[in-house]
Amino acid sequence: MPKVAQLIPIAIAAGCAIGLAGYIYLTLHDIAGAILFSFGLLTIVNYKLKLFTSVAGFIHRNELPQLALILGFNAIGCILVGLLTRVAAHPLNETAQQIIGERLANGSLNSGLLAIGCGVIMTISVTFAYRGNIIPLLFGVPIFIKCGFPHCMADTFYLSSCSTAYLMEHAGQISTYYPAIILGNFVGCNLPRLFPKPWDEVSH
Repeated sequence: MPKVAQLIPIAIAAGCAIGLAGYIYLTLHDIAGAILFSFGLLTIVNYKLKLFTSVAGFIHRNELPQLALILGFNAIGCILVGLLTRVAAHPLNETAQQIIGERLANGSLNSGLLAIGCGVIMTISVTFAYRGNIIPLLFGVPIFIKCGFPHCMADTFYLSSCSTAYLMEHAGQISTYYPAIILGNFVGCNLPRLFPKPWDEVSH
């Protein structure tokens, strides 16, 4: 794991990549948008950026503080891109609120459980991608999007794209929902460790 000074730019850049992918998806909000969301993950893999859900399944216990830093700096990158939706010609805020509204209506516990699915898909996808096979990533990203499996960084972007009034109105629900999906993603990312192959030996 890189030192903190090295970690900051590559974690923020990873957040920006997810924010850009989310921007694409909000613009299209269909299966094509879900497929094109893969652009963000392909960018992260090829530039070896640090994304919470691309590293959580490979870290060791003593690296948990660094993982928390990655989460925080990823969020900064997502929010920076999210601010662009406020000047977009498309009604991106409404689409973001629709996505988050469906998540909140499903409840924090249910969303956290669904987030496990996203974590599993992410670890499998990046494992193959770092071994030179991007096909699972190209399939995995639209799968978790269209199945409604929350991705904590994508949802950070969607939340930052919602209106301030909407965020204030739903602050209580968001305060329990967001930690639930982070935990769900973390659990899901680590489930492939139980697989018979040495997935955690992938070099990052």
